[in-house]
Amino acid sequence: MKRGIRAVLAGLALLAALVVAGCGEKDESTAGGAEAEPFDLALDFYVNPDHAGIYMALERGYFTEAGLDVRPRVPSDPSAPIQQVAAGQVDLAISYEPEVLIARDEGLPVKAVAALVPRPLTSLISLPAAGIRGAADLRGKTIVTAGIAYQDVFLDAILESENVDPDQVKRIDVGLGLLPAVISGRADAMLGGFRNIEGVDLAERGRDPRVVPVDELGIPTYDELVLVANEKAIEEDPEPIRLFLAALERGTRDAVADPAAAARAVLEAGDGLDPKLTRAEVEATLPLLLPERKREPFGYMRPEEWEEFAGFLVDRHFIETRFDADEVLTNELLPGGEGAG
Repeated sequence: MKRGIRAVLAGLALLAALVVAGCGEKDESTAGGAEAEPFDLALDFYVNPDHAGIYMALERGYFTEAGLDVRPRVPSDPSAPIQQVAAGQVDLAISYEPEVLIARDEGLPVKAVAALVPRPLTSLISLPAAGIRGAADLRGKTIVTAGIAYQDVFLDAILESENVDPDQVKRIDVGLGLLPAVISGRADAMLGGFRNIEGVDLAERGRDPRVVPVDELGIPTYDELVLVANEKAIEEDPEPIRLFLAALERGTRDAVADPAAAARAVLEAGDGLDPKLTRAEVEATLPLLLPERKREPFGYMRPEEWEEFAGFLVDRHFIETRFDADEVLTNELLPGGEGAG
């Protein structure tokens, strides 16, 4: 699958360069006509709508114009990308705010450089038959999870906020089998599905799901997906990262402006994606990719929210370090950013 994706991306980049050259315009694909610099991006998972801005930027040649030969990598293990960027094996990795905090707590030399999805996607998702109107209704229910440790922390906190003893809820780790467990009725709800993926899937099946993001259930808000770089690269060679983020903003804004084109870009890059479902997921995802506050630059991470979320994980005895924001993130490389990190 990786070879297939790379072949598509290479073809798109070449096509973009040929179109520019064929129009008789100056070739701006690289600085001074130099060969594009290889730039490895570790994805968090298989190609999906969260990556719409990346694949729009690839399709339209924005990374090439910035002098970057961006090569996305689909991980065999979702936990691998942040380890790869820490080891200097990739230039950037897509990961999650909780994973960044865990990595820093373990001493890995990584920092978040931009929010790819600047709000929680992780949700409590149930079907009407389960009768779950709020967290208090989880008492005595069966909840399936993806086996992600910090999401178990979320569930414990959600239950305790409604005075529900966690032992009164049966939880089962089903890995990637969240949807089948809920659809079959073997579970009453899932905690760990994304509102724009599993939530949309159930809606497209006509199942009328109840989808509640965790920040509406008492969990401090956080950036679901972030771009992560090695600290040494940030300090010694930040320009490629800066160029990548500027091109990504262009691709993301194009995607938001043209959902149909964004869906096509994701479908062309992905392997075996369902066209109808993917279009619905893309439409649900695009409004979530830009900052909620227009005055904030693309990719902005709010330092005070990171500190609050880190404090939440410390208070739940999940990590040990109560980080200051500048220890775990930087906004200095964002397009138009003011350097709040």
